[in-house]
Amino acid sequence: MSLVGESALSAFFDVLFAKLAPSDSLLFGTEKQVHKELKKWEMILRNIQAVLDDAEEKQMKDKQVKIWLGELQDLGYDADDILDEFATEALGKKSTQDRQANRSKVRKIIHTFTTNFSPNAFLFSYKMMSKMKAITVRLQELVAEKSYLQLRENDVGRPKIIIERPPTTSLVNEALVYGREDDKKAIIDLLLPNDSIDGEVSVIPIVGIGGIGKTTLAQLVYNDDSIKDHFDIKAWVCVSEDFDIIRITKTILQSVTSEACNEVNDLNLLQVKLKEKLSKKNFLLVLDDIWNVSYNDWTILQSPFEVGAPRSKIIVTTRNQNVSSVMRTVPDYSLKKLSNDDCLFILTQHSLRAKDFSGHSDLKEIGEQIVKKCNGLPLAAKTIGGLLRTRVNPDAWKDVLENEIWNSPEEKSGIIPALWLSYYHLPPHLKQCFWYCSILPKDYEFGEEEVVLLWMADGLLQQANGTKRQIEKLGSMYFQDLVSRSFFQISSRNKSRFVMHDLINDLARLAAGEICFRAEDDKQLKISSRARYSSYIGNRYNGLKMFDMFYEAKHLRTFLPFMLLKDGDCFLTNNVLIDLLPKLRCLRALSLEGFHISELPNSIGDLRHIRYLNFSYTKIKSLPDSICTLFNLQTLLLRGCDRLKQLPLNLRFLTNLRHLDIADANSIKGCLLELVN
Repeated sequence: MSLVGESALSAFFDVLFAKLAPSDSLLFGTEKQVHKELKKWEMILRNIQAVLDDAEEKQMKDKQVKIWLGELQDLGYDADDILDEFATEALGKKSTQDRQANRSKVRKIIHTFTTNFSPNAFLFSYKMMSKMKAITVRLQELVAEKSYLQLRENDVGRPKIIIERPPTTSLVNEALVYGREDDKKAIIDLLLPNDSIDGEVSVIPIVGIGGIGKTTLAQLVYNDDSIKDHFDIKAWVCVSEDFDIIRITKTILQSVTSEACNEVNDLNLLQVKLKEKLSKKNFLLVLDDIWNVSYNDWTILQSPFEVGAPRSKIIVTTRNQNVSSVMRTVPDYSLKKLSNDDCLFILTQHSLRAKDFSGHSDLKEIGEQIVKKCNGLPLAAKTIGGLLRTRVNPDAWKDVLENEIWNSPEEKSGIIPALWLSYYHLPPHLKQCFWYCSILPKDYEFGEEEVVLLWMADGLLQQANGTKRQIEKLGSMYFQDLVSRSFFQISSRNKSRFVMHDLINDLARLAAGEICFRAEDDKQLKISSRARYSSYIGNRYNGLKMFDMFYEAKHLRTFLPFMLLKDGDCFLTNNVLIDLLPKLRCLRALSLEGFHISELPNSIGDLRHIRYLNFSYTKIKSLPDSICTLFNLQTLLLRGCDRLKQLPLNLRFLTNLRHLDIADANSIKGCLLELVN
């Protein structure tokens, strides 16, 4: 179980340590210098890992720490590339030996060189040593900077949580709430039936992303006159991150008795007294903003509730469907986005103290464009309205329209901590997977398998110690965990696909920083040399100018097009295939899906690190034989390649190939080859 606020880099470091372990990989025969350098790496990296959590917290307010983390991340990827070079060399050597031995099936590859001395192995190690020593020097420089930045080791005088939010209360200004009439009625209808079916207290979860209005809806219901008349007792508790049973029980008891009980910390005494007060009473309890709860803690907390009248109800608000699944007795009430008209009302209320633009007609058109950025999130409309309060100059409104919400000063913006807190609470392995998805375009509908295969290609799916779960199943667990936490939402148009809310997408880009890059809207952007994951929006004609920027990012691991054009073919300049791709030697995932390409260059075989190739819906007639030397390849997608006539004979020697999709590639002749995996 990970700690709250644990650094995303800590998961990446765990992967590096696993690769550095001599028992699992990197046995290089007589090359002692390599072992010596790797030992230095491990020692220095463990020194740095001890302060990662403190650095991740401080980066939000300390620019120098943020720069330090960026340099560390960049260095980590460079080190990983070198380790992958060694592993790939070993894998190629093993595959060659097996082929020479004419084996029909290949044993599971262990990333080792043979202990026999090999001149080629020696030359390879010698070539890599200069790269390794350069990494060591950079690591030592970062350790020196660590001391200067006064970063603390984990659990040494370091506060666990630095992101604070004011606690919620049951009070609400209904005049400032708009667009939740139907939701309010739906919840009240769930509260007012006379008796529960089996006599237990009903638990009604309200679930949705941060800023969607869960607490506001609970407040509206809590203060409704029909609710006041229906329940004998009402209590409101802001639970937040810490599910403290004693604190929650105290708060409920104080609401019921109107008496302070601060001096009592015995849970038994508190629960016995609360049970007496609730006995045969019809009560309504709101547990607001629950982040996590175990089934055991929930059963302990609810013990006194069982004596209440059968009509008693509990409302729970949470961002996490895993929380609601533990507590609910009825299905989740998933709170949906507001319409643009409703968001516009909220914007005018908070910016102009008015219900419409009748007094400021010159701002109406700009306001209508601003609320589109809110994408149905009431907190975003309220936040922007607060930033524009008393500012009736059209230029000020245009400035907000043309800039990201995230550029607002943090102390003035409620949306930043509201959504950043969701990211802050993710375990490290999910943080990596989440910000990887920042390369997905806004409004893009994606499938679970599509994303899981990309995560797998870049090594983001790592088994916990002692577990042997299939890697795809692990990826599915990661994906569904992000769904349950409201980072991914089921598409309203296709229930088998998912989308990210625009502001969640923005959050992913903020969390990823320079490491992820997305080119869109024909903007000529500058890509960072540190970028590792990239995507671009393909159009009908993709000329060289569009790809000029990618020449600066020679360490890219992911290079994906997203075709939003649904009719006709998309054409790709040959310079990308012949000149650009051979320079991207660190690629793990490459897609050319949907391009009007009839032939692939033989240089594809030089992409030694590649795990994922997608040539679906292209016009290719054959695959180059060099593809059979890509020993790391896990996924090969050829769906809809209706001109492809055959697969290379030696494809069966790709021992790591797990997914081969040739659906609708109807021109392939002959029987499919038996693949070793």
